Amino acid sequence: MAAHLARIHGTEEDKVNCPFYYKIGACRHSDRCSRLHHKPAFSPTLLVKHLYRHPQRLAELQQAATAGPAIVDHEKAQEDFLVFYEDLYMEFSKFGRIDALHVCDNLGDHMIGHVYCKFTDEEDASDALQVMNDRYYDGRKMEVEFSPVQNFQEARCRDFDEENCARGGFCNFMHVKPVPLCLVRSLEEDAEHDRRREEDERKDKERDERRARKRAKRKRRDDRDSSRKRSRKSSRRSRSRSVSSEGSGDDDDDDDEFSTNPGAVTPPRPPSPPAALRERSL
Repeated sequence: MAAHLARIHGTEEDKVNCPFYYKIGACRHSDRCSRLHHKPAFSPTLLVKHLYRHPQRLAELQQAATAGPAIVDHEKAQEDFLVFYEDLYMEFSKFGRIDALHVCDNLGDHMIGHVYCKFTDEEDASDALQVMNDRYYDGRKMEVEFSPVQNFQEARCRDFDEENCARGGFCNFMHVKPVPLCLVRSLEEDAEHDRRREEDERKDKERDERRARKRAKRKRRDDRDSSRKRSRKSSRRSRSRSVSSEGSGDDDDDDDEFSTNPGAVTPPRPPSPPAALRERSL
């Protein structure tokens, strides 16, 4: 039973989970779908909802506002798209290596303007989600979430890739806007160069911090040694002063003792030689 449920998970045979949401990360029934939409807690793929301004939808809005024809300048639209793609690629590449970045060309309300960014590491996707969610791009708030899409080959419309999709922009599978391969390679090289530069700057900063900590530690040790030397010198000086003062005090006490002791017997003085000669002559 478990093997059967695992085999049919995310397929048309699965009557519980929505296969379109599992494959594409979007469902045209939205919350009204009869099947469950399990939003992943972790995923290497991020979905930015309705961020890209589709030129066809902009022309339709302009037509409704001015009552004029809906004209699309395809050259300007392609140039704007490439600028948009480059901005997003360089911004998301700050968090890690990008495996794929796709912009939907669909016109359905549930997929229009969707941007899918798949990282090589889930941790990088998590960091990008925390930073990029609720930020603004070109005046529009970015709504970023984890997407269950893992294999874009199953999510893409093969007929659109072959330029013969009968449903057009309202197809339920992804119509990925084509990007020149040379531009993708150039962006990958620029992103890799920026990552290496940031890594070198981070290493230099860490090395400088380690050197600063070592200098501060050495300075504290030198200050401690110098203070110990000063304390030792001061203690030696104080001990020498105390010894000298004690020695002078003992000498004074000895002199006083000989001069003031009444019981002391003073030795007789020998007579002077002239007096002795006078007595002997008499």
